[in-house]
Amino acid sequence: QVHLVESGGGLVQAGGSLRLSCAASGSIFGIIAMDWYRQAPGKQRELVATITSGGRTNYADSVKGRFTISRDNAKNTVYLQMNSLKQEDTAVYYCHMLGDWGTSDYWGQGTQVTVSS
Repeated sequence: QVHLVESGGGLVQAGGSLRLSCAASGSIFGIIAMDWYRQAPGKQRELVATITSGGRTNYADSVKGRFTISRDNAKNTVYLQMNSLKQEDTAVYYCHMLGDWGTSDYWGQGTQVTVSS
């Protein structure tokens, strides 16, 4: 079993920055990719950024150029650096892992990001 714990959310003014962290623990093997998703009130959960086991990254168009996903393999931690935050970035952000060679999905509990005007 894998346990994901997010941290780093909070309240920030528009134009500001936050860095989210996702620490993984447990029986971690066969990681295909780790992602950040977000879900705003009344909206569906959407994929924000992905980093594969090979280090390739991909971003939603809405965050390209502002968000950066990275990882520290030694710490089993994935980060999401969020710059130039906008009110529309307000959401609960979830960490996700596709592990066990693609057979298992793991989710964190989510961390709230609120961007004020």
